[in-house]
Amino acid sequence: MKRFESIINTAIKESMSDIHITGEHPVVTRKLGDIQFHGSLKWTHQEIDDLIKKLLTPLQLETLRYNKSVDVSLSVSNARLRVNVFTTMRGISIAIRLLPGHIPTIEELNLHPSLHEISKIKSGLVLICGGTGEGKTTTIAAIINDINKARKAHIVTLEDPVEFRFSSKKSFIEQREIGSHTTSFEQGLLDVLREDADVIVVGELREGETMRLALNAAESGHLVIATMHAANPEEAIYRMCNAVPVEAQTEVRNQLASTLAWVTVQQLVFLEKAGQRVPVLAIIHGTPPIKNTIRDNKLHHINNIVETSKDEGMFTSERYLTDYLKNRSTFSPYGNIFRPLEELSQNNFYQSPLTEASYMKHAAKQPMKTASQPINAVPEYSEETDESVLNIKDNISLDRLVEKLNKDSK
Repeated sequence: MKRFESIINTAIKESMSDIHITGEHPVVTRKLGDIQFHGSLKWTHQEIDDLIKKLLTPLQLETLRYNKSVDVSLSVSNARLRVNVFTTMRGISIAIRLLPGHIPTIEELNLHPSLHEISKIKSGLVLICGGTGEGKTTTIAAIINDINKARKAHIVTLEDPVEFRFSSKKSFIEQREIGSHTTSFEQGLLDVLREDADVIVVGELREGETMRLALNAAESGHLVIATMHAANPEEAIYRMCNAVPVEAQTEVRNQLASTLAWVTVQQLVFLEKAGQRVPVLAIIHGTPPIKNTIRDNKLHHINNIVETSKDEGMFTSERYLTDYLKNRSTFSPYGNIFRPLEELSQNNFYQSPLTEASYMKHAAKQPMKTASQPINAVPEYSEETDESVLNIKDNISLDRLVEKLNKDSK
């Protein structure tokens, strides 16, 4: 474990974004987007197996055995990590993404300052798009942080896995992890409509049903913030509209047109004047021309609308690079966001035994209890009512119970 912690500490100091460990092969890292081999660092298969046993919980190990892979988030040596453990021809391999050591701000991420406006949106759909590893989750974390500091709201996140740990400030934040706290994004979205949420964060929109449920939530007055894999805004909107059967696409276009508030597509690009990678954004807002274009299914016009909407804060990625980044004089150093993690109290993270598989198996083996014994008294009832109403025998029919309740109420 000390060897693993040493690698993590070195990666933080060297501003590396990813680490790959696989049996009998040099450790591989990624820095400034480029892969690097470290020939002097090799792990045996047994060393990797032993490390995995220390990193994963019994439930996560069971998931690994069943699915041959597992996604987890960990805190190691004051660093927050997203870890994917998977099986290959070399045995078990580990892909590690280093996460910022604290909740970053929009300024620290060198994002456009207009993203602060997202925290003021009360309802609608906000899409944060881009490819894998382009910083979508980190951008959403900064937006949540904005909302948390600015207004009183109930924020519920659905994540796979939970990467950033939030503590409530002005907002009340509850985080749910797919697999640990809900079975799927779909189930989580169904649940959250009954959980008095103001802001719903969806880790990734992949399936058509998830997209439909996200649109329904936005249409019902929630602010829904979600990530999606897309190379440009037009592709993101196209995916939303065409992820459902043909007969449902008109309805989805209308929903999207009425709820779309913001689309941002980001790509990390090395900028020589900054000496590091910075996000290049494409930004569109849900203006009437954009919404009409979606409703009329003329998505190929979106880029033209963005080009002519400079005054409304919209950017194509090309114009963002020439009009904004080239004129920006200072950039926040990449290493600043990886300062040591300020861990939250472990009391904030609790797994109830009622939801553990071992408990459910045990409960299933227990005989079903009948109602032949008194149920605990409810404080609002009088002692006489408790005895007459709650001391129910298992042979009382529903009709007799209703008749008895009506009689007692008189």
